[in-house]
Amino acid sequence: MLKKERQAHIIRQINLHNKVLSTDLSLQLNVSEDTIRRDLNELAESGAILKVHGGALSKSFHSPFQGNEVYAREAKVKIARKTLQLIQEDMVLLTGGGTTMMELIHVLPDDLSATFFTISPLIALELASHPKIEVILIGGNLSKNSHISMGSQVISFLSDIKVDMCLLGTNGISAERGLTDSDWEIVQVKKAMIRSANKPVLLSISEKLGSLQRMKVCELNQVYALVTELDPTDPSLDAYRPSLHLY
Repeated sequence: MLKKERQAHIIRQINLHNKVLSTDLSLQLNVSEDTIRRDLNELAESGAILKVHGGALSKSFHSPFQGNEVYAREAKVKIARKTLQLIQEDMVLLTGGGTTMMELIHVLPDDLSATFFTISPLIALELASHPKIEVILIGGNLSKNSHISMGSQVISFLSDIKVDMCLLGTNGISAERGLTDSDWEIVQVKKAMIRSANKPVLLSISEKLGSLQRMKVCELNQVYALVTELDPTDPSLDAYRPSLHLY
């Protein structure tokens, strides 16, 4: 594979999963980690990605307020608008972070009355501009990469609440392995978020369908619904139909 093709693959993986590990890219592309590190350094110097210890981040995921181009934005806006169908007046909701969640906050109607718990300071700031929404930020150790609260304080807090609906994203989703992620601490927080909700709802672009990360979050049947940009009758969702409500 030529360097140009290799780097295009790396950028797509970063855009798709928000974060990638050098070791995973090395295995996917069958090249040395030194080669991957050189590629990541070049891409970071060109401004395409953010290099972090052990891998790289999507710039739009890391800094959604800075006007960076959001990957698959049209699909994420469509997901946000479809998710509105599930949100009812005076609901108590729990959210993670990420660009799809940010698009959802942008389309919430001004007259919506609701309570939002969130582990994301960025989402909390955006929600604070809505006149009838109560915002409760769950604090803990702030991840410098994903800008969400993590750790035992967050998990303890989540064990003491029960929300109507939890809205979260995922790094990987497959019919066989369920929800997966590449970060152990994020996996623990997502598990706690799912346990704290009557209806956990997953928001994901269809490109992630069939993707797999290293660590398991949960089986599909532990999630109430999946919202993608696709029509719910799309054949590519057939494998998920027995386990999930599709929107």
